[in-house]
Amino acid sequence: MQNSNNIPNLKPFVKWVGGKTTSVNRLLELMPDEIGTYVELFVGSGALFFSLNFKKAIINDSNSELINTYKVIKDHVGELKFFLSSLIYDKELFLKIRSWDREPDYLKRDPIDRAGRFIYLMKTCYNGLYRVSQKNYFNTPFGQYTDPNICDSPTLDACSSYLNYRDVSIFNQDYEALLDKIDSDSFVYLDPPYFPISKTANFTSYQKDKFNDNEQYRLFNFCKALHRKGVKFMLSNSDVPEVRDLYKEFNIHVIEVPRRINSKSTKRSAVNELAITNYDKDTFELLK
Repeated sequence: MQNSNNIPNLKPFVKWVGGKTTSVNRLLELMPDEIGTYVELFVGSGALFFSLNFKKAIINDSNSELINTYKVIKDHVGELKFFLSSLIYDKELFLKIRSWDREPDYLKRDPIDRAGRFIYLMKTCYNGLYRVSQKNYFNTPFGQYTDPNICDSPTLDACSSYLNYRDVSIFNQDYEALLDKIDSDSFVYLDPPYFPISKTANFTSYQKDKFNDNEQYRLFNFCKALHRKGVKFMLSNSDVPEVRDLYKEFNIHVIEVPRRINSKSTKRSAVNELAITNYDKDTFELLK
């Protein structure tokens, strides 16, 4: 079992769909004490990542704006805070900054500006929901808040220190491309877009590239590849028959999780999720 590091002010710097803030303690109970390299291939807001004690880590996500923000927090947190502190909670400003990604040369903008834009939009958009169109344009509308904390300096400083005082490699790649970087001394946590529990509950629709059924099977084969390499992994996914059947050769644990991000407050209720491991939760020995 892992113990939380309890570092002051250290927490995710933005909300994220499927974030693990409310289930961190339960997930820690299922993790081995000793981890050589911690690997998180769908890091999102990093709730589990920021709670851990480790010396070396690899984090990855397919969202280039998110990963750019991690890198800027690590290397340029002072400039990032200066940028954020200049912004106000205002709908006109929100729409102006949101429109940046419609520019032909948007990706040539300063990474600090892009990171500041990402955090600003996540702090001021409707329900803190990252959503893009098929053209990959951020399209979540303006949110109604009393006084959003646009520049949370203590959290940004804590995240920056955490990323700098440990050996953390940050990637923006397809997760399969990192297989060769993962050795048997690693522990891999996978928190992918979930298998939908209903036709209207598919969070993958908020991304340009859908994580469909074929992607779920590709991920399963990746987990089998990890197991063949002798790498311990833990995977989170929805508690649906398809996932239970797919991973039936591994250990399946049920975790009750309150959901905070939903467009309708009446649907923010507790749900069961699965944590799937390829090792015994008591001895932490790999399954045969």
